[in-house]
Amino acid sequence: MRTIKSRRDFERVFHQGRSYRHPLMRMTVCSVEHEGDPGRVAFVAAKRLGCAVVRNRSKRVLREAARACGLPRPGYELILFATPRTRTSSPSEMQAAFRSLSARAGIDG
Repeated sequence: MRTIKSRRDFERVFHQGRSYRHPLMRMTVCSVEHEGDPGRVAFVAAKRLGCAVVRNRSKRVLREAARACGLPRPGYELILFATPRTRTSSPSEMQAAFRSLSARAGIDG
């Protein structure tokens, strides 16, 4: 799975992308910078969610839902944000939340 790593790329997705919310996660979507670039994804859990164990668990749940839904999608860069309800949700709930957000964003495939 290709991930977004540089600060410049994060900022570009934040400023040029569109944000979508769900009680279990938030998603920011932006089209790729250059035509033909494969899609990338990033997983974010803010410090306000809790200690490192809680944040890591939340990111693991996001990663598993992303893999199950076929991320990253070609032509799109996504940043997935954990919410306080992310770490306690089931994999099927997370997949349903992601499918809902991707349908609203128009990237469902």
